[in-house]
Amino acid sequence: MKGRITDHKNRNLAKLHEDVAFGRANGEIIWQPRIQCWLTDKQFAGEKLPEPYEGKTKPEIYRELGCSARVYEYNESFYPIDGPGIKRYENKLSETRTEHVIDTPVGKVTLVTEKTPSSPHAITKKWWAENKEDIKVFTYIAENGDWGWNEDYFQKTKKEWGNLGAPTIFMPRVNVQNLYIDIMGVEKAVYALMDYEAEIERYFKALDEYHSRMIQCINKSPINIINFGDNLHCGTLPPYYFEKYVQPSYLERCKQLHEGGKFVYSHWDGDTKALLPFAKTCGLDGIEAITPKPQGDVTLEEVKEALGDDIYLVDGIAAVLFDEIYHEEELIKQTEDLIRMFKDKLILGISDEISSTGDIERVKTVGRIVDDYNASLNINK
Repeated sequence: MKGRITDHKNRNLAKLHEDVAFGRANGEIIWQPRIQCWLTDKQFAGEKLPEPYEGKTKPEIYRELGCSARVYEYNESFYPIDGPGIKRYENKLSETRTEHVIDTPVGKVTLVTEKTPSSPHAITKKWWAENKEDIKVFTYIAENGDWGWNEDYFQKTKKEWGNLGAPTIFMPRVNVQNLYIDIMGVEKAVYALMDYEAEIERYFKALDEYHSRMIQCINKSPINIINFGDNLHCGTLPPYYFEKYVQPSYLERCKQLHEGGKFVYSHWDGDTKALLPFAKTCGLDGIEAITPKPQGDVTLEEVKEALGDDIYLVDGIAAVLFDEIYHEEELIKQTEDLIRMFKDKLILGISDEISSTGDIERVKTVGRIVDDYNASLNINK
């Protein structure tokens, strides 16, 4: 064994992850940065990774970095099951454009996406839903959908990732966020919420029930750490819509998941100042990706005031501090401040991810700080 027994490289990090989340870690914290953007952008650009990471798998890179992973790769352990009469297919419109089609007994909806040379992700040229008739189609899909469990995929993922992190998933987006990001886009969704509220609210009810069926499946599974992958941003989700739509759905989701013994947190990675006052009102155990200054719109003090001693901060380090435009001392200071202020309720990570221009070696800098902190607890016992 190299280093101390408490160092991340020498730990069962899946166990530490669950111990921290469920309050069994005796004050230790876990360092769990997300590196997907850094990795996929470089791979898409055909850029070689710096040594010693070139040629390594993602789990191997995490082992080299000496940190834990938030293993959302377990997501596909759950799969959606379409109801009767629903068909999905694609039409190739050009070399770069694809039409995606969902055909149902109550109508057909289409999405058009376009590949670009600058990203591995296609951009949306036409959204799925553009009017109330399209919303009725999505209501039918939600009303008739169900969920299944893929044990083979779960075991495959567990074998691939080992003990780098506890099995973790994020659920589909909640009502308003589903409109904004998944099926309508922000502008059309804002108009829809005002112009045909009744149809939208019927869809939201069907969506909640669809997600409840997923929760029934989740609660029978061995996956205990559940995220709501909602990407909340108060610039598009004002407090009015949060209180009217998101908060009630969160409370019901959390109630059901807590009955299954799950740790539940949500992804708030945009500006959050206007939403932080609701942090303790949603039933959540934690909030992921709140982004502090100099990148986000809140200070660590404001985050602490909102979360108090009850809610976990998941992440917390501003992603821009991993770029060389900021001195490493600023990263060190924010890391130390986070540990000092949130240590009893902290799953430390990057808000939201290290960028493609970030210095990956700074991940190790934070790792040394965390390992030293955990070792000091062991010495003091």
